[in-house]
Amino acid sequence: MKARMRTMRPAVLAMTTAMVLSSCGGGGDDAPGTGDTGGAISVFNTEPENPLVPGNTTEFGGSQVMDAMFTGLIDYDQQTTEVKNAAADSITDVDSKVYTVKLKPGWKFHDGTDVLAKNFVDAWNWTAYGPNATQGAPFFSDIQGYDEVNPADPDGKSGPQQAPAPATDKMSGLRVVDDRTFEVTLKSSSPVFKVKLGYEVFAPLPDSFFADKAAFEAKPIGNGPFKFVSRQVGTEVKLTRFDEYTGMDKPKFKDLTFRVYQSREAAYPDLVGNQLDFIEELPPNALAGQQHKTDLGDRVVEGESLMNQTLSFPLYEEKYQNPDLRKAISMAINREEITTRIYEGSRQPADGLVHPLIKGYQKGQCGELCTFNPEKAREHLARSGFTGPLKIISNTDGGHSEWATAAANSIKNTLGIECVFEPATSLGEFRGKINAREMTDMYRAGWVADYPSIENFLNPIYKTGASSNDGEYSNPEVDAKLAAADTAASEEEGIKLYLEAEKLILNDLPFVPLWTQNTIGGKSDRLSSAKLSAFRKLDLTSVEVA
Repeated sequence: MKARMRTMRPAVLAMTTAMVLSSCGGGGDDAPGTGDTGGAISVFNTEPENPLVPGNTTEFGGSQVMDAMFTGLIDYDQQTTEVKNAAADSITDVDSKVYTVKLKPGWKFHDGTDVLAKNFVDAWNWTAYGPNATQGAPFFSDIQGYDEVNPADPDGKSGPQQAPAPATDKMSGLRVVDDRTFEVTLKSSSPVFKVKLGYEVFAPLPDSFFADKAAFEAKPIGNGPFKFVSRQVGTEVKLTRFDEYTGMDKPKFKDLTFRVYQSREAAYPDLVGNQLDFIEELPPNALAGQQHKTDLGDRVVEGESLMNQTLSFPLYEEKYQNPDLRKAISMAINREEITTRIYEGSRQPADGLVHPLIKGYQKGQCGELCTFNPEKAREHLARSGFTGPLKIISNTDGGHSEWATAAANSIKNTLGIECVFEPATSLGEFRGKINAREMTDMYRAGWVADYPSIENFLNPIYKTGASSNDGEYSNPEVDAKLAAADTAASEEEGIKLYLEAEKLILNDLPFVPLWTQNTIGGKSDRLSSAKLSAFRKLDLTSVEVA
């Protein structure tokens, strides 16, 4: 989201938990046409997994659309990740446990109805309610009363038992004070809670959603800078600018189409030929030999992204429950060779779970477990007793075939057992199988930060029952350490505890850290300006049509 990226330092990216969020200056005074270059643009996308409801949309294809259609209480600066108020006029707290949110006046949904306190409270309760089975529910687990609306599943999503019926459908920790004020009471103090509130699962929903959910899914209504026009599954999602939008991040162009491709390789010729306006990440075949520089010239867009690439193990499958096998696989992958040969050095081998640009990152957390070591890899394999075969599964619409094939070959050649890359179809179908616990082999599991905090690289993925803990990893010692970090008295103490939790997780190795990356994207010559964000997306506010 930046035509020219500056290097982002960890101190800039991190949010201090002591920050007091106060008014950022009303609803914005510029009319939509100020600096408006007009026009329409098209952006690469993968097929959204689910209907476009923010509380149930956490993957890349749906998230891109949600970011354009919805605006939450806060937002993140797309270049520095600094927290700033959006729909919230102020967010104050008592001991980081009781939060009072006051909304700015004048905010509207796309159907013309007011954005009120109850629209946040109702949306959060609906998302958290267990029978709705949303992907975003665990993000509300800090709130008092969550356990009553979402009782724990006794044997996880992959088990035969069902979770108990909830005692209620409303969290006791949410209370509407008046039309523009609501109160959130947490189970215990959590200074990081405020930083989360810009993530899309915390967006409001209009009354019409609760009146007719099916009608909403057919034509979703948000409160963000763009409103829904149409969706053709497998082809595109069309949006247009919402000119009554009162936020500070008004776009300068009118129409936005998210175009679905089966792969980045298929989209790249359209970008080169100016038939597609933006891809946030070029495919490996375009990077090989610096071909993208020849094809695109000054249309190349680069930036650092808060993204980790990993392999995940379905720990509900018996063969992957052996930690020696997982460690053998990790130490059999030659990260240096893959990042150099396939990505021309634009990826950096990972040495932990926390991204290097996040405050609290500590170098070398993974140690030898993330270092290519054929001899020790074979020793771990021998201890595991496993004889093969293995597979790496990934969707093919995200530019992953080359590295997944190379990783499979590295494992095969190092360990002397059969290992192949098995392509899946679209990201939506791929994620559907993951969510249904239908994976029987290891699979790609990249992570892009939802919000700029060390907590976001740990809790949503590794805590028992967490929203993105798709492999069903569980370690009570890790859970206790993460809970202590969440409620630490200071940011510094919290970081120390999060790092201790990271070490515990890495010793279990439920995921294989692979690499972080500098994102290299591209734009058409129709765009005089287009920037990448730290969240590996197009910064829509940066776009100007030539």
